Amino acid sequence: MTRPFRRRVLYIPGYDPIPPRRYRELYRREGAAQAAIAGYRLDFGPRRDRTGFGWGVSGDFPGGAAQTDIEVLVWADVVQGSMGRSIAATYGQLVRTAWAYVASGALFRLMRLRRGPVIAALYPIAVLIAQLAVAMAVGALAGWIAARALSAAGLPGPGPALAALALAAAVTAAGLILFRRMDGRFFAYYLMHDYAFTARDGGAYPPELAARITRFADRVAEVLADDWDEVLVVGHSSGAYLAVSVLAELIASGRADCDGRLALLTLGHVVPMASFLPRAGRLRSDLRYLSARAELDWVDVTAPGDPCCFGLCDPVAVSGVEPPGRRHPLVLSAAFRQTLSPDRRRTLRGRWFRLHFQYLCAFDRPERYDYFAITAGPQRLGARFAGRGHSPGRITRAVNDWPGRSRGAP
Repeated sequence: MTRPFRRRVLYIPGYDPIPPRRYRELYRREGAAQAAIAGYRLDFGPRRDRTGFGWGVSGDFPGGAAQTDIEVLVWADVVQGSMGRSIAATYGQLVRTAWAYVASGALFRLMRLRRGPVIAALYPIAVLIAQLAVAMAVGALAGWIAARALSAAGLPGPGPALAALALAAAVTAAGLILFRRMDGRFFAYYLMHDYAFTARDGGAYPPELAARITRFADRVAEVLADDWDEVLVVGHSSGAYLAVSVLAELIASGRADCDGRLALLTLGHVVPMASFLPRAGRLRSDLRYLSARAELDWVDVTAPGDPCCFGLCDPVAVSGVEPPGRRHPLVLSAAFRQTLSPDRRRTLRGRWFRLHFQYLCAFDRPERYDYFAITAGPQRLGARFAGRGHSPGRITRAVNDWPGRSRGAP
């Protein structure tokens, strides 16, 4: 009896403060839906290796059987630590983040690539300013009404004016608190924290994140030491560029072989939001280094229909660090117009965050891209996409003006 294909998936989420349990539930729900559409079978259960948080999945495909252990590499605690901000501190982040992108010229270079993710980046700034304006307008109105009422009552001295001013300030503060509590609808504070975290040190990894990248690289090395047929690292959103730095650190340390087992799948990347900043030298170096390495296969999947990512923007080329011996990544489109039915697209219209997570979900027509066949099927990533060329519309313009120092790819 033939042994099933054995895979280990190490998933790096984006900037997400929510515990990783929701990724397990999303995978199980959407995987069952995709299996029913595509005609294969998935069974879900625990992992054999209980290190960290994750789950197991067995796949029965026309091409054979596979067993996969999926582990989430958690950095939600780092995210949570960066989000514990007061309202005033968040508005301070707004000013500093806007200045970081405008003063460095990064914002204008980003606009030359894709307007969608730039608009998404400007969204929290616009919403927070609008909320402040509304709160101040309501506060001013309340103060004016109070001043008129107190003056009409004949109260002497500066008392009416001071009382009206205090009421205006209180109403303004109450309005801002109310907006903050309603952020589950607006996501303005969440997105502001996200972009502020990226821009906090001019694109350099803060110490706590650099330490977590090293820990992740050590974990991938531990997994590679076992006899898996494939070790697949998946990075989504900002987790995509973290995955790049994780594998660059792993390979630079000599802990990966050219045996075809190591693979990287990046989904819905936002690499330019970080790599275009002036102090993102490490990320630019890692992009350049990894793109020329033979120790891995790297496939990058985005979609122009995802307004929160840089669809079809080659993360290495647009960052201005493409080396002469480039091998990776293969840039592919999830092509929402072809892979999602008209009814599904109508359902998802205007739901930016849901579209940004579509790469991890079921597709109506999964021939072009099937996340569950990639992560639970009996075929390595490199073999699955062997012979494929870049999707039409791939953007390779090197619009970044901050070239980083390369590690020196061979």
